[in-house]
Amino acid sequence: MLRTLGILIARHRFTSLLLWALTIAACVATALIGVTGENLFQRLSSAGPTVEGEASHAANLLQGTEGADTESLSLLIHDVDLSAPDLGLILTAATTDLLEVDGVSEVINPLAIPPLPDGSPNPAAVPLLVPDGTGLLLNAQMVAPDGDLSDDLLGEVEERLGVAADEVRQLEPDATVEVGGTPLLVESLVAVAEADLQKGELIALPIALLVMLVIFGGFLAAGIPLIGALASIAGALGALFGFSYLMEIDTTVLNVITVIGLGLSIDYGLLIVSRFREEFRALVERAGDSETRTERHELMLQAVGITADTAGRTVLYSGLTFAIATVGLLVFEPTIIRAIAIGAVSVVLIAILTALVLVPALLGYFGERLLKPGLLTRIPGLGPLLTRFGDVAPREGVFSRLTRRVQRAPVLVALGGIAVLLLLGSPALNINVSSGGADAIPKASTQYGFVTALNDHFPLATAPLVQLVSDTDEASAAAWAEEVATLPKVTGTTPPALVNGHWVSRVGVDQNAGPAVVREIRDYRPDFDHWVGGTDAASVDYVDSLVAGAPWAALIIAGATFLLLFLMTGSVVIPLTALVISVISLGASVGILVWGFQEGNLAGLLDFDADTIAGVDPLVLTLVLTFGFGLAMDYEMFLLARIKEHYEAGEATRLAIETGLQSSGRIISSAALIIVIVFAGFATGNLLQMKQIGVALAVAVLLDATLVRTIVVPAVMTSLEKGLWWAPRWLHPIYARFGMRE
Repeated sequence: MLRTLGILIARHRFTSLLLWALTIAACVATALIGVTGENLFQRLSSAGPTVEGEASHAANLLQGTEGADTESLSLLIHDVDLSAPDLGLILTAATTDLLEVDGVSEVINPLAIPPLPDGSPNPAAVPLLVPDGTGLLLNAQMVAPDGDLSDDLLGEVEERLGVAADEVRQLEPDATVEVGGTPLLVESLVAVAEADLQKGELIALPIALLVMLVIFGGFLAAGIPLIGALASIAGALGALFGFSYLMEIDTTVLNVITVIGLGLSIDYGLLIVSRFREEFRALVERAGDSETRTERHELMLQAVGITADTAGRTVLYSGLTFAIATVGLLVFEPTIIRAIAIGAVSVVLIAILTALVLVPALLGYFGERLLKPGLLTRIPGLGPLLTRFGDVAPREGVFSRLTRRVQRAPVLVALGGIAVLLLLGSPALNINVSSGGADAIPKASTQYGFVTALNDHFPLATAPLVQLVSDTDEASAAAWAEEVATLPKVTGTTPPALVNGHWVSRVGVDQNAGPAVVREIRDYRPDFDHWVGGTDAASVDYVDSLVAGAPWAALIIAGATFLLLFLMTGSVVIPLTALVISVISLGASVGILVWGFQEGNLAGLLDFDADTIAGVDPLVLTLVLTFGFGLAMDYEMFLLARIKEHYEAGEATRLAIETGLQSSGRIISSAALIIVIVFAGFATGNLLQMKQIGVALAVAVLLDATLVRTIVVPAVMTSLEKGLWWAPRWLHPIYARFGMRE
């Protein structure tokens, strides 16, 4: 079927490419221009991962109906004399003007709120004032029906607050003056994500092209996988735009999906083009120099068909494995993870289509020219370097020699390689899974100054890290708060205040100690209705939700992967060893993640504040384990497909391992190098989560394509050669009926 499809597409290449061009144009127009007045970037959000739990229930109790359909912007002023008459005039004028704006429901000026009869500050004004009296927040509430805030309203309020900010700066040049709020924060994070996306592509694509020029020795062969990658990116953006109407799409989803689509498309395109050149050259050499132009064209079509039936089948199995690994994410509760799962499945399917449809169509046009030396090979000094790699792996080479050395003492080599992986993974034993650090707002964000000043000087105006919510009398609520205040790492608690019919106390905690404090408070429950809320409590609920779903996700991923590897090899031993080795390899990448971010060893290189990071973000950990496993299975499929070909051709197991690695090693190494470049390029961005994901996946791919795939796997397979292809008798009919066959 794949052979017929490949030949059909190559033969009708014009129609195929026309359909692709129209599809890509539609996706780009939809994502970047929009069809409903909004483009993809305007529809992104940055709400962060949430789950239904005790913290969200507490937030719902306190929110009630008041303020549920509003958004706010604030003018933050610090290091000023609040008694200055000119400052009061500026704020009064701004308040008057803002109240005249259609859609502004309320403006709170703390200087206009009279103190209590005893002269103490009014409780309504306290959160908006710096405790030492050197700053304030002017807060403007805007109507946002169903959470939909008008861009015109936001712009008008921001502009008026900006005018007031400029006037305060003229009055007090040394003051800290910022305009900010959640709507502007979301806008800024989307802008940072978009800039990171462009920066990552500008770094990754040129270097990827350079690597493929070295591999193929010409722009034509190197360009085909890149065209497929660009098509996949366009398709992914179009798919995400459609999904944005079904679910909330976070800025992180955009970058993650684009990186995955870019990497997989280049991998698959590289495999298809390389195998095509190998098969086409073999057909031409067998035909000799006597073939006519028509006959040569037919040979090219045959080569496309053979490629589709061999490398194309490998791409199909590899892509399905990656997709199934991603489907395992759907068992988790957070919307952001489900959005990433759906987006990733979409982009994997697009990557498979580009490899099986778009690339064969391009080969139909340019395939006959791919056997000719590229222009770069004619450059003096550069040509010999490029031609050393060749377009077909020789029977004898670096990988075959390496495999023979490994096979001299396979057990010792396997144990040594695994020991290295375990050593690299050892920092993971001290992992602290914690979401949401202060450094989550990158310095490149236009709201960084506002958020930093707000956290530093207006603690009561920020969302509480930990808070106690109870349905009881004031005395009991106060006693509970006093008891919590005695816990280690708790810096104090506020007296209970009545909010929406519930008693609420804020709990101060040491830096990064919130999650531990939440768990300790929840271990000792009072005998009245109560809830522990706050952002750190929400983080704890989020982590617990992921832990609850992890066994089911692991079962789905491991079971489906085992089944696909069995259908590919007919063995139950190979899937089991592949799963175990991949887990150990992923442990090494997690260890590097902990060492680099939680322990702060990469802070200088990647420009982040290590002191603000409490641990490894659970979203990052989930995606690294899932996508890292999928990519590992990618290279496992590349290798096993060639080993199985040689084994079924009559070679002994040991020799098949050697020749299989020699046949696939160059492509695996090249594909891995490119995808490492892609991930490293995105790790240079500003979003902390993308830094962590980029570094961890780059390390995972680097280890998998070097130590694991070229040393550990051949050593383990050689050690098990006598039983490597074993499967129970009752599975033989299943393999005979559904197994991977040409």
